[in-house]
Amino acid sequence: MSGTKYVDSEGFLYTAPIREQGNIYKPNNKIMADELSEKAVHDVHTKEIDLVNRDPKHLNDDVVKIDFEDVIAEPEGTHSFDGIWKASFTTFTVTKYWFYRLLSAIFGIPMALIWGIYFAILSFLHIWAVVPCIRSYLIEIQCISRVYSICIHTFCDPLFEAIGKMFSSIRATVRKEI
Repeated sequence: MSGTKYVDSEGFLYTAPIREQGNIYKPNNKIMADELSEKAVHDVHTKEIDLVNRDPKHLNDDVVKIDFEDVIAEPEGTHSFDGIWKASFTTFTVTKYWFYRLLSAIFGIPMALIWGIYFAILSFLHIWAVVPCIRSYLIEIQCISRVYSICIHTFCDPLFEAIGKMFSSIRATVRKEI
């Protein structure tokens, strides 16, 4: 570190320290300046969403993948007409597809708003209430655990040591008689 020299009020000579690499906002160091300029700004509110794979974490794999065959099945010996079966399949599939789209169009944005508010409240409570309460409890219980530990070591350790010495002279042997 190097720096300029200055004299304080008492007449002592000091050097003002300057960081070799500069400060983080205006780096003097070329490497540090390059590192800062190379870092891309990542904003979680404007990230792109995948319009093809809309369930990348597979949250609904076991719930909503219901096809016609999962709901309606005709066992051997009781088959309807082929045309009726095909029309039933088409009706089920198209109705499920378009009714889901209709419900999504009507309730999707309000439900997203409600769930966004819910998880914001949940995050807020967790950050500002739950974790501080738990941390406070752990700090307070630490004092109690020390007192408890001292009591155990003061009263129980000598007792168990004495009992151990009393029973240490007992010897047991096992014999197998035939």
